[in-house]
Amino acid sequence: MIAVLPLILNGCSCGHDFSFHLLNWMEAARQFTHGNLHPHWAFSPAYNAGEPRFVFYPPLSWTIGAILGFLMPWAWTPIAYTWLALTAAGLALYRLAREFSTPNAALIAAAFYLVNPYTLFTTYERTAYAELLAAAWIPLLLLGILCKRVTIPGIAIPVALLWLTNDPAAVMGCYALALLTLVRLLLPGANPGTRTRLAATTTAGTLLGLGLAALYILPAAYERRYVQIAMILAPGTRVQNNFLFHHTISPIHDAVLNTASIIAVVLLVLTTIAVTAATRSPIPTSKDRVPKKLIYNLTILAIAIAFLLTSPSNSIWQHVPELPFLQFPWRLLAILAAVLSLTIALALTPLKLKTLPAAALSLAVAATLTLTAFHLFHQYCYPEDTVPASLAVFRSNTGTEPSKEYTPTTASNTSLSQTNPPYWLIPSHSSINTNAPANTTPGTAPASLTLNSPTPQTLVLNLRDYPAWRITLNQAVLTSHLHRSDGLIAIPIPAGLNHITVTYGRTLDQTIGDILTLLSLILLLLILRHKPYPVA
Repeated sequence: MIAVLPLILNGCSCGHDFSFHLLNWMEAARQFTHGNLHPHWAFSPAYNAGEPRFVFYPPLSWTIGAILGFLMPWAWTPIAYTWLALTAAGLALYRLAREFSTPNAALIAAAFYLVNPYTLFTTYERTAYAELLAAAWIPLLLLGILCKRVTIPGIAIPVALLWLTNDPAAVMGCYALALLTLVRLLLPGANPGTRTRLAATTTAGTLLGLGLAALYILPAAYERRYVQIAMILAPGTRVQNNFLFHHTISPIHDAVLNTASIIAVVLLVLTTIAVTAATRSPIPTSKDRVPKKLIYNLTILAIAIAFLLTSPSNSIWQHVPELPFLQFPWRLLAILAAVLSLTIALALTPLKLKTLPAAALSLAVAATLTLTAFHLFHQYCYPEDTVPASLAVFRSNTGTEPSKEYTPTTASNTSLSQTNPPYWLIPSHSSINTNAPANTTPGTAPASLTLNSPTPQTLVLNLRDYPAWRITLNQAVLTSHLHRSDGLIAIPIPAGLNHITVTYGRTLDQTIGDILTLLSLILLLLILRHKPYPVA
């Protein structure tokens, strides 16, 4: 509550991704009200021509945002979402720290985690709401691999939650999981049988987690051949342009990178101090060897993150699968923040803090870091960026800008008009790229349409072409249609009465993904019912 109090008093922070997420929530909420509980196509972007945004953006954040939009005024929704995500992050870190430390040490560590500089940078300046929610699952993933008894559900559940929340966080999490597994396998003391069980359990848990999230992963992986996904790696947003304190041709970009770099240095210094304190302090527990190995794991992970933040690691970023799509190496600070917080808990454990001082210290840490971060990171909301203004634009049906990376490969954003009506007709002898008549009312293409055409003409729908669209003309399914430079669907229609329907069909990759998720969920439930379930 302390972390969101400045938002309650001053209003939302209109950060870098604020409008993007707000539109996702409103679009999802509208489709929920129409009975579509698993939307794939967003109709408002590209000025009502739409894009397959929900195929490629994980569903958990926009589903929660849409549900909150039903429960409260939209102006409150970003603040409530932030409170929910930060609360979940704090509880998750508390659960992680409690496994290895005292309750009061875990309390302070959890309070620090949810208000650490990187988390509040994500909250106030970036408003990267999906990444913010992923902060709740990262501690659970660390718990799954660092605890004494590694289990398949303990790995599978956070892996699935990460993939259903945010792609960069999921990629980082899976590679961090692989590194920590390797470290545990190589540390002395374990017999070959234990190492084999650990490797098998971690692998099985990861595969089960991917299966649980297959309803999103499989369509996103398969269908990205249909969109301009490489646009996400535009100049300035590539890994090589975003190592610590790098400079580009954009002063605005450099300012953000400089802020992230300073945060990285602060977290690395604090991690070094915390690791040193935890190493030198004897931890009074009957399981002395566990904390010692735990510190080794955390130290190696922190060193790996520190190296990946610098330019000498560029070859790793360019050749390891999916790493280039993280864009910003400093996103790894999300994992470093969890590592630092757990290390703080380990360092504080020997102090045997009493409850009242621990609670007071937690509140003081939360208040101090929140006030500082809000002052440094809060983004002013211009009148057109506020929630009421965004809601008014959304309800006006004028559409919004397209996302470059979700633009279909057959479409060009530069050719797209911002004022297209739902549909228009072009004489058959005219150019297929003829624009709509002037002074028409913008709108989205209808799902069904009946036209009485005196002559053969071309029907243009304000809807971008995509393989999932199923179009019928007079009850006959169309397998092809004309190509326009703006990517809109153009259909030759004969003279006379014509009936056209357009529906978003269920593709094979979506069906397979749903089946894999269902089978994985059944398997997970069977494992959870079997006591004890497989452990290493």
